[in-house]
Amino acid sequence: MENTFRWVLVTAIAPVAWGTNYFVTHEYLPAGYPLYGAVFRALPAGVLLLCLARRRPRGMWWWRSLLLGVCNMGAFFALIYLASQLLPVSLASTIMSASPLTMALFAWALLAERPTAAVLTGAAAGIAGVFRLLGAGSTAVDLRGVAASVAALTMSSCGYILAKQWGRADGPLATTSWQLIAGGLVLVPFAVIFEGAPPRLDGPALAGFAYVGLIATALAFTAWFTGLRHLTAATVGLIGLLNPVTGVLLGVLVSGEVLTLRQVLGLALVLLGITLSRPRRGSGVEVRREEPSKVYR
Repeated sequence: MENTFRWVLVTAIAPVAWGTNYFVTHEYLPAGYPLYGAVFRALPAGVLLLCLARRRPRGMWWWRSLLLGVCNMGAFFALIYLASQLLPVSLASTIMSASPLTMALFAWALLAERPTAAVLTGAAAGIAGVFRLLGAGSTAVDLRGVAASVAALTMSSCGYILAKQWGRADGPLATTSWQLIAGGLVLVPFAVIFEGAPPRLDGPALAGFAYVGLIATALAFTAWFTGLRHLTAATVGLIGLLNPVTGVLLGVLVSGEVLTLRQVLGLALVLLGITLSRPRRGSGVEVRREEPSKVYR
């Protein structure tokens, strides 16, 4: 169980880093360029990880990297960027908080990981906590933003489970780099066609993209896929609820927002949900390990 707790902490790096991404994107990155924003986020991070991993895809991993790169990186980044422009951050985060349930359902269908009562209870508590954290809001809802959020949620949940099912190939560092490069390259022609010339980047924008690429992408996705290798998909999905929690806490610490009693209760519910989802000794929940025959398929 100590090893399980260690992998929970490693996995938590990802949603915490993603939670800071909202603030950095809103404050420092150019608006109106979701496709170029996704390219600038994915490609440099992918090239850096590829230089560190020094492994190229082999065999079936060429098309697998392309499919996973579109689902988990390229299209996902662009859809999240678009949703954040069309919807209030609270609503976009609330929709994405359904990821524990969607990941659990995909894991049930593709990996035969039947969700336990503890996981379902934890998911319900965590999502209820997110709703209390963020509230329903009173602004008009742009259905295009809702559609973008739902598409991003569905694609990424399916992509994460496929990545878990197909094994680790040459390790999370290498497979993450392949996905980032594939996802970024797919978006380049679309960015040129629909957004024209790339945006001019000043000093703060360059620093913002450096942070997003290194911390919120390269480090975060390596930690996320490492967690998927060692933990059940349902547990990893619940850890992802730390994303909106980080956003709220960042607003309190950086923007001077006041944490209300409602938000304190929401934080407690999210943390309770994550705690309930942790596999316990004797619970029958096993950490999935890849068989050697599956690793290098």
